[in-house]
Amino acid sequence: MNNFNNHPYHLVDYSPWPLTGAIGVMTLVTGMIKWFHNFNMNLLIIGYIIIILTMFQWWRDICREGTFQGKHSLLVSNGLRWGMILFIISEIFFFISFFWAFFHSSLSPNIEIGAMWPPMGILPLNPFQIPLLNTIVLITSGITVTWAHHSIMENNFSQSSQSLFLTVFLGIYFTILQAYEYLEAPFSIADSIYGSTFFMATGFHGLHVIIGTIFLLICLIRIINNHFSSTHHFGFEAAAWYWHFVDVVWLFLYISIYWWGN
Repeated sequence: MNNFNNHPYHLVDYSPWPLTGAIGVMTLVTGMIKWFHNFNMNLLIIGYIIIILTMFQWWRDICREGTFQGKHSLLVSNGLRWGMILFIISEIFFFISFFWAFFHSSLSPNIEIGAMWPPMGILPLNPFQIPLLNTIVLITSGITVTWAHHSIMENNFSQSSQSLFLTVFLGIYFTILQAYEYLEAPFSIADSIYGSTFFMATGFHGLHVIIGTIFLLICLIRIINNHFSSTHHFGFEAAAWYWHFVDVVWLFLYISIYWWGN
């Protein structure tokens, strides 16, 4: 196949990964239903394995296209930027729905929950313990990811790999702290609208932290393998944008749900 085109666009080659990804997601969701009803995780694990294998191979192909095959021209890179911006905007609206549910219920509590917020019988978490530590961890990770970005732009790849490793470490530390908080929480997702909004908002944020950590880990592996240059590193920029989005969402979560809603 001739790689020399008379246009700057990337006409994507045939790929099996969208199909295997769809099969993996379908298996995962079906496995979750089976797990909820029958307490059997076999199908769930198969779904995870299919998705992980798809992720590895699909991302490997994209890294090859952008790094070694030169398919990511300036125009293609610009399209990828707009794609990432629109994706983050869609994620913002996703979280707005959870904040809407929280404020709808907290600003005018129903008589069924004692006409008070937090509802009667709910012992909320202290915002100045683990939640405050998590806030410091995420803000610090925002600083280290910015440090990594500036290091890449200055072709200082030893510093960029060090600072990105710190960011990934802080992301994992955040997830461990949140898991501990969930285990120790004196209420569950079944405890009225408070439990539902708290665990949906913080849980989906936690999932986004895990996704962002994987995103940054892939970028760290790519930096170690010399995939980025000072002018060609959009893969990292997209991860940094996503991480800053996760940071800002957490600040809103901390101020409204943990602190004000307490």
